[in-house]
Parts: sequence; structure tokens; C-alpha cells
Amino acid sequence: MESLAAGLLVERCTAIVRTRMAGQAAGHGMDHVLRVLATARTIQADTGGDLCIIELAALLHDVGDAKFHGGVERSAEFASQILGELGAAEGVIEHVAQIVDNISFRKAIDASELSLEGKIVQDADRLDALGAIGIVRTIEYGAAVGQPFYLAEQGCEIPSSAKTGVGHFHEKLFKLKGLMNTDSARHLAEQRERFMRLFLEQFFRESRGEE
Repeated sequence: MESLAAGLLVERCTAIVRTRMAGQAAGHGMDHVLRVLATARTIQADTGGDLCIIELAALLHDVGDAKFHGGVERSAEFASQILGELGAAEGVIEHVAQIVDNISFRKAIDASELSLEGKIVQDADRLDALGAIGIVRTIEYGAAVGQPFYLAEQGCEIPSSAKTGVGHFHEKLFKLKGLMNTDSARHLAEQRERFMRLFLEQFFRESRGEE
């Protein structure tokens, strides 16, 4: 695919995804998609890989998120539909669909092996759950579903019974650094996780009334 054609394809895909995802929130809206796209470009510049595939997969990875489609993940289906309507080559459609169908944390061991491009998009998506943005997304999601960030009455800093934002940090987010595929992403994950741990330390000091 020539660079101009690739650029136009990405541009038109961006416009469609923006329309499709209008109104989606709880940390999975277009703002999230654009951050993943930017981070994926940063990792690609250091790691390599087909930039057009990476950009398209980053744009389309949440277009059919199960949270907004009755619990059914439809991103691969919608990605194929959108790219087909845009006239993308069959190989591009298949590659992008395979990526968006296999990058989620939920799929875990059931996921198929990812290409380098898929690993880069997966890293970018996971990085968006870390750092300052990760903290905000956790709080936003909790507010959307009625989940507290912390339950002081449990008397512990790592809740084990009720679902909380602090529990989510320990159950999932602090595991992401070890799941990164690329050196570039691991470096970014280390920085972002360090910030989150400092945030929690300060949060608990203030919660205990300590200066």
C-alpha cells in the first residue's frame, strides 16, 4: 500500500470510528482510542512494524467493545466491515481483524499469537491503563458502575472482598508491566506504574490523616 493511500485510509477510518464511538465513556471512548494511537506510533518508531496496520488496529481495537454491545465483543466484525467499505486490501482487513480480536486482557490464554504490529497495539492499549490516565480511568469507570475507589472500613490497603478501584490496581493494573511485549513499552510501563504506586502511598497517608 502506497503511503498516500495508507494515509487516506487512516484518515477516513478515524472519521468513521469517531462517529461510531460518539457517546462511549467510562475510559473507552474516542479519547482512549486516540491515546492508544499516539502511543502505538511512539512504540513503532522505536520497534518497527507496518505503521498503517498499527494505526488501523489502534483506531479499531475498541469499535465493537463488549461493554457497549450487550457483552458480545464485535470489534473484529466491525473492523472488517469498516475497512471493507473503505476499500482496504483483503490482507490488510484480515491482519487488522486478527489483531483487534486478540489483544484484550480478557482473552488471555485463549488469544491467538499476535504479529509484531499486534503486539505494539496491545502494548499501547495496556499502557493506557497505567499512569495518571490509568488512575483517572479507574475512578471514572468506578463512578459509572457504582464501584468505590476504596473502602476504609475493610481496614486494609489491598481489599480482598468487595470490588474497588484500589483492588483493581492490584488485581490487574500492576500486572501489566510484566505482560508488555516490547522493550519500549516495558520502559514506559515502569515509569507509569511507579507514579501509580506513589499516588497510592500518598492516598493512604492522607486517608490515615498523616502528614
